[in-house]
Amino acid sequence: MNRTISFIMGMLLCMNWCHAQQPLPTEKQLKWHQAEMGAIFHYDLHVFDGVRYRQEENRITPVADYNIFHPEQLDTDQWIQTAKAAGCRFAILTVTHETGFGLWQSEVNPYCLKALQWRNGQGDILRDFIASCHKFQLQPAIYVGIRWNSLLGIHNFQAVGDGTYAKNRQAWYRNYCERMVEELCSRYGDFFLIWFDGGADDPKGLGPDVEPIVERHQPNCLFYHNVNRADFRWGGSETGIMSYPCWSTFPVPCSHHKGVESLPDWLEVLKHGDKEGAYWLPAMADFPLRGANGRHEWFWEPNDEQNLLPLSDLMEIYEGSVGRNAVLVVGLTPDPTGLLPQPDVKRLTEWGQEIQRRWGKPLASMQGEKRRLLLRLPAIQEIHAYRIKEDITSGERIRRYLVEVKVDGQWKEVAHGESVGYQRLETIPTIRTREVRLTITEATGLPVISDFSIF
Repeated sequence: MNRTISFIMGMLLCMNWCHAQQPLPTEKQLKWHQAEMGAIFHYDLHVFDGVRYRQEENRITPVADYNIFHPEQLDTDQWIQTAKAAGCRFAILTVTHETGFGLWQSEVNPYCLKALQWRNGQGDILRDFIASCHKFQLQPAIYVGIRWNSLLGIHNFQAVGDGTYAKNRQAWYRNYCERMVEELCSRYGDFFLIWFDGGADDPKGLGPDVEPIVERHQPNCLFYHNVNRADFRWGGSETGIMSYPCWSTFPVPCSHHKGVESLPDWLEVLKHGDKEGAYWLPAMADFPLRGANGRHEWFWEPNDEQNLLPLSDLMEIYEGSVGRNAVLVVGLTPDPTGLLPQPDVKRLTEWGQEIQRRWGKPLASMQGEKRRLLLRLPAIQEIHAYRIKEDITSGERIRRYLVEVKVDGQWKEVAHGESVGYQRLETIPTIRTREVRLTITEATGLPVISDFSIF
């Protein structure tokens, strides 16, 4: 008897130790998961030039006349209201991109809205954007492009040229970027996240030392990213769809950490994560709304309205990202008038309505801290989808699961999977049943299921 008690106590201690060793999300990362879906708004000088964007050229050729920027009907309320209608809970503004032009009133960067004839140099799109976010209860965020600057001759963080002149410009540019980030972080209130385009590189190399600035002024803000830190990871493509399984854990503390060179297939690790990873680094799936017919446009371009993704593709993207334990970011493109085009508004509104129709009202739900949950309906009904959510404050414990329905008195498998994490959504062939059973067939500890629903 004593040996049995000792064995049981030893197993309990081992389970507690395993749970203690499992990586857990920070408070910031919990907010990331809970947001589920956001929008990023790209807007820059070349939206107004009447030609299609050519990235390789735009990165090295300054815009000849910055006063082409003149959005006479600019309405950030319309932007944010549309994003909310689609289901977004946060919104990101590209405050500066590859031209180096700033969409705020900057005392650091003279190449900004102050220089324009538009609104007599008094316009501040970032200020308006944040006010709209607050008005419609979306969390505001910014995207800061410092990797390229066509006006200043910065290419992949590096000042073009050789000798002392280039070396001095490099040091000046590092300081310039730090001062811009200080200005943005200290003057516009709290941000949900700050995203550095292509990262902020290595502060011991070419990159500016921006992380301490963000920490000082924005302690609750998600940081993405430099070689030392990322609070989430890019999901390996710009299709909006994550590979499955998609784990929130990762083998190194940052997706651009210097230790990544030792990983044999880096892209696959970005796509899937690592279920044995020692660090919590959840996935982000991004894509542009105007991505059909071979197009892939983050900025508004002429004659692209026919390239809006159809609703069926958008639902596939939603279920392949939000439904696979990732946060989805959709790229939206205000046009030269300063508005989201009406076809885009219509498509996004339809998308939000379809998400609610398909996933808004479950037939039945339950939760539990156990390996098996059984849902019973009042009568036999058609079901076509399920949702599973783990309480990720206890970590990702589920390793394999099975969903079954009872048909003619016999249990029949309709789905199985691996990772669950914050959320797993999946459609299944329509079937009539009254009872649905979830069984966790493999786990690192007792599963903590915050939601099991059928639709």
